[in-house]
Amino acid sequence: MKKQKSIKKNFIYNTFLTMSSFIFPLITFPYVSRILLPEGTGRVSFAISLISYFTMLSQLGMPTYGIRTCSKVRNNRQELTRTAHELLGINLIMSVISYLLLALALIFVPALRQDRILYVIVSATILLTSIGMEWLYKALEQYRYIAVRSIIFKFISLAAMFLLVHTKNDYLIYGFISIFASSASNIFNFINVHKYIDLKPVGNYNMKRHLKPVAIFFAMACATTIYTHMDTLMLGFMLTKKDVGYYNAAVRIKSLLLSIVTSLGAVLLPRSSFYIEKGMWKQFRVVSRKALDFVFIIASAFMLYFILYARYGIMLLSGGYYAASILPMQIIMPTLLFIGVTNITGIQIMVPMGREKSVLLSEIVGLVINLAINAALIPRLSSTGAAIGTLVAELAVLLVQFIALRSEIQQAFRTVSYWKIIAGLAMGTACSFWVVFLNLSNFLTLTFTTLLFFGSYALVLLMTKEWLTCDLVGQLIKKAQMMYVKMKKRKPAKA
Repeated sequence: MKKQKSIKKNFIYNTFLTMSSFIFPLITFPYVSRILLPEGTGRVSFAISLISYFTMLSQLGMPTYGIRTCSKVRNNRQELTRTAHELLGINLIMSVISYLLLALALIFVPALRQDRILYVIVSATILLTSIGMEWLYKALEQYRYIAVRSIIFKFISLAAMFLLVHTKNDYLIYGFISIFASSASNIFNFINVHKYIDLKPVGNYNMKRHLKPVAIFFAMACATTIYTHMDTLMLGFMLTKKDVGYYNAAVRIKSLLLSIVTSLGAVLLPRSSFYIEKGMWKQFRVVSRKALDFVFIIASAFMLYFILYARYGIMLLSGGYYAASILPMQIIMPTLLFIGVTNITGIQIMVPMGREKSVLLSEIVGLVINLAINAALIPRLSSTGAAIGTLVAELAVLLVQFIALRSEIQQAFRTVSYWKIIAGLAMGTACSFWVVFLNLSNFLTLTFTTLLFFGSYALVLLMTKEWLTCDLVGQLIKKAQMMYVKMKKRKPAKA
């Protein structure tokens, strides 16, 4: 049996990966939003949302199913090779179908003809995602490789953004660079895959065994992708690309924060699947409990901070043209907590337990609610209506999953230190809110409020001995002491 990789190290690598996803748009979006203006950023955002449906079809639920399936056989190279070949074959077949459907849409849908070149450029993500086999690398917990590879491509894209995007007509270049940053590194995945599986056929293939479970995961992906991108598409079709641009500015900040909130859940999926496969239920419950507490601590702080200081975040990152993004951003921020929790209950707990149908039901409920609210509110409230639809839909998903799992996770929810978190949030607000009355620049206001809010929040958690915070700080102190001892031993003695 191969040695298990450290969850802590995987989390650190995945945090670096998510932070790179955070820093790249944080640096580029203030520049791009001012160059392309709401219409230009809205065009690219609409194109990415549209192509996401075709990418979803090509993936056929593989990002989650592939991780679970490959993690179960990761200690058997031949069986892992056979499984990976089968899943890749399904992906490639579905990619061809996706491209054919996209071609038909571009030919016969009049609303798509104007920006068809942009859609073709962005559609490169369909093929790159399929050959990337990210599910295999995650099943093998190769988070160091994934992080390093992705960060390198983001730095290249960062330089390209400033060198090539100069006018509002450069939205095609911006679309290409966005796809390059997120998907081009998958080429290296395909090149390096021989280290983990054999490239030669191993025989005895049976793709049919994957079709039934893949169908459920595909339905889950459909429901998630539809209601995740539906608001953007409905805004684009019902109103204008400028309205999409306003909404995109709000959603972009939420998405960046969400990547941090859900980073631990992404790391724990292959480990949870492995524990359940081996009947290691105690270990499974321990990691689930820690993940849930982590989400409440991180998501609650991000949620409140960016509700309070949404204006300064929007103005700093996007500029004065995006004032209409402030209210949608404030409305949509609670979804950080809702999605963070459902990422644990759904992806980390239900999926490894084989309860995909319950996850699918919750997502269908969210989809129907989002569609109904969007149809009713977008024509009257524009991007604010879309934000309300997303907020209510994510809350509905959380409630359905909680009801489905209430007997299994009641204990996990009871261990969350709710009053300690609330006390920390209250202290963070009290210590930071006075800064807004100083009339400082957006940058200085965010800098000082960030230090005061999160500093006092963390201090309260430590003073009240919140268990996960104390555990993490204790481990950091222990690591620092070990490093100090090692450095002291290496120091040459004085003559």
